[in-house]
Amino acid sequence: MLRALRRDGSAQEFVLPGGARARWLGLLPPDTAEIRLAAPPGFVLDRVARRSEAGLLLECLGKRPLRAVSALYERVRGDARRYRDTLRGACAVTPLTGYPGWAAERAEPPAASTSDRAVRVVVPDRGDAAALRRTLAGLQAQTHPLWAASILAAGADRHAEADPRVVRCAGGSDRALGDLVGADEALCLLEPGDVLAPDALAHLAAGLDGMSLVYGDEVRDGAPRLKPDWSPDLALAGGYLGRPWLATRERLCAILDRPLGALADLGLNLDIALARGEGAVRHVPRVLARTVGAPVPDASRAAALRRSGVAIVERGGVPDLDWPLPEPAPLVSIVIPSRDRLDLITRVCRGVLHETAYPAIELVLVDNGSTDPAVRAHYETLRADPRVTILSDPAPFNFSRLVNAGVAASRGAVVVLLNNDIAVLEPGWLEAMVRQASRPEVGAVGAKLLYGDGRLQHAGVVVGLGTRAGHILRRRPGDSPGHLDRLRVAHEVSAVTAACLAVTREKYDSVGGFDGEAFPVDFNDVDFCLRLGACGYRTMWTPAARLAHLESVSRGPAIGAARARFEAEGDRFAARWRDVIRHDPFYHPCLSLTTFGEDLE
Repeated sequence: MLRALRRDGSAQEFVLPGGARARWLGLLPPDTAEIRLAAPPGFVLDRVARRSEAGLLLECLGKRPLRAVSALYERVRGDARRYRDTLRGACAVTPLTGYPGWAAERAEPPAASTSDRAVRVVVPDRGDAAALRRTLAGLQAQTHPLWAASILAAGADRHAEADPRVVRCAGGSDRALGDLVGADEALCLLEPGDVLAPDALAHLAAGLDGMSLVYGDEVRDGAPRLKPDWSPDLALAGGYLGRPWLATRERLCAILDRPLGALADLGLNLDIALARGEGAVRHVPRVLARTVGAPVPDASRAAALRRSGVAIVERGGVPDLDWPLPEPAPLVSIVIPSRDRLDLITRVCRGVLHETAYPAIELVLVDNGSTDPAVRAHYETLRADPRVTILSDPAPFNFSRLVNAGVAASRGAVVVLLNNDIAVLEPGWLEAMVRQASRPEVGAVGAKLLYGDGRLQHAGVVVGLGTRAGHILRRRPGDSPGHLDRLRVAHEVSAVTAACLAVTREKYDSVGGFDGEAFPVDFNDVDFCLRLGACGYRTMWTPAARLAHLESVSRGPAIGAARARFEAEGDRFAARWRDVIRHDPFYHPCLSLTTFGEDLE
């Protein structure tokens, strides 16, 4: 993290990109008096150079002319943050499609091995001799010398290998995994054609200390796969783990004595077993292999999950984990803060009370001083429904206070916070959220929210995005699959928006609800999710709950005093959650925190 101390005593902080080698370009305040750098042991600063503002504008004009116009507009109107980020997004960010050139500029010599961990590499023979030779050549180039390879063939051994560390053995449906891995060995599975980076096993073996599973990033068929830190639901339903990885016998103890099955299914079976295994997991955030192979078909993964005893549901042909709905279905209290705007409140109440297929709903409206007679008349109509409670809180707007008051007045075992500018699109949205929120290990649950034109508004919050926190892939097409196809299934994120957030009352109360003193308007939902996370609860985002959201339409943009308040709350958020801002575990450190896409920094 880089901190620019200004002459007036204030500071601006910037998260530097991760990876073995990295480059960062930033616009420092003109009154910067001192620059401080916080970095982990082993950090080396290779070079510092100064770019002129005019030079950056010219570069932006050459690369993305419209961005240059936007940058100049933000500069004229005095929005230094947007001016800076617009220039950075044009000059310092690379799309994922530009990965080869981006990676070549950041290449470094292979690292020496520091571990004495023995590694057993298993490679099924698929009949492609050239591909197998490439994989063995990659093994023989490893800086970690303590490895041995078993090549599994469908039939009997055919011939001996020149390298004594490589042996051929018969595979097949009756072969057990325990027969292949020694008591002190870690297992690594490779497919013929996979080529490890020369220091891949060195990094993985060192990372396995105290862990049951360690995995790295990969380039598969030319495309980078930059993975999050351990995300169990995504690993099981989405299969993001891929290769390369090392696992201990303890990680795989549940299947050591089972027949591996057909060689064709070996990788998929191990992938599911690793996702379900017990023990600590570590991610090494660097590309350690070039791998081959098409993604596993959804139908094949669904069948394998069912064979493994995993309950799944298929949505649009995509398998996702199926979590039970408690019986009887718990009462859900939907809390909606609102003020005036008859068009919004009628739509959201109609959606909740008449367009939602959930059997036990309580609606709590917290009115923040409405003056519109039509809204007050509509409230009288709503009061005729025994499921509706209306509270009056005319004090100055404090979203956290309004939410806490609504929750305190509600009775449900599950609480759903909902903005007044939400529209229900599908009747099953609430059930999908309650299924997730009812899991003992889950705290907050967020939904897939779309703008009125169908583009993505919310697919999870990345802490650090836009310097503090932001919505990933905002304004992308609504059917965007996301990197690693993660938007196709429910998965872990660091935070979700309170525009539509479900949580059990017990967990809500356990962290004291929303913090109305530090975060009366902004960052309160992200802070709430992070406090739940600090207590050991996961935050989940699910595409099975799909709604429309006209973002902040009832409040309007933050300008003037509202902008100053936003910045003050942002500074408090950064001070409280600096460690998470430095590294959101569910967002790769090489991905940009400047743009809201999935670009390379």
